Amino acid sequence: MVMNAQDIVFYAPFFLLIFIIPILYINQRMGIKLNKRIIYSLFRMSIQLVMVGFFLQYIFLFDNLWVNTAYVLFMIGVAAMTTIKTCQLDLKKQFFPILIGFGVPNFIMILFINQFVIGLSNIFEAQYYIPLIGMLLGNSLSGNIIGLNTFYQGIGKNERQYQYRLALSANQWEATLPWYKDAVVGSLNPIIASTETVGLVSLPGMMTGQILGGSMPMTAIVYQIVIMAAILIVRYFSIHFSILLSRKGSFDGYDQLNI
Repeated sequence: MVMNAQDIVFYAPFFLLIFIIPILYINQRMGIKLNKRIIYSLFRMSIQLVMVGFFLQYIFLFDNLWVNTAYVLFMIGVAAMTTIKTCQLDLKKQFFPILIGFGVPNFIMILFINQFVIGLSNIFEAQYYIPLIGMLLGNSLSGNIIGLNTFYQGIGKNERQYQYRLALSANQWEATLPWYKDAVVGSLNPIIASTETVGLVSLPGMMTGQILGGSMPMTAIVYQIVIMAAILIVRYFSIHFSILLSRKGSFDGYDQLNI
């Protein structure tokens, strides 16, 4: 059985205004101050995706190793800067540590998938390389934000407990270990819950996209299993790397938190 994707006209998303307008009206009447953010986020999302869509068409046609990798590095850089800004960390001190925290596990995983799981002859083929690492990075981003916030805010809110542990001759690693564990658990909990319920509560994006694009359901399922396992693995190592590498710039010579 051959399935073909149903084309969708460019103006179709505007039909959703039928539901957006009531949301804005209710917010206005109830004094819920979200309307500007909702409008801005939808507008920005649309512009960004249209620009990326045009750009990726040329990248896929050109399909050059260095261009593809440069684009991926740009994606990782944006993810690192977004994490630093959201977690209110020092950009100068933390950009490269967080960049490496994102880059190392994501690069290793995408090359492993392309070489050993999918079996591509060119592991840097744009059609696979860029979309797959984009999914991995997006999930690493949310995981790192949760984990880094949990770690540093936990220490800041429990400063007396942290100082007490230092006073008992604990080193910095030992004194921060409770919040380190909390950070890892906090980062992994959402993806573990999502992994447990996928297929029952939700049909995830990659699987749905492939089915809509014409792939057989079982092919889409295999890809989804691969990407869900990869997301969990990358998210786990990314939060470890990010915390460990960012620690040096976050504490002074006396083990005092300085962010």
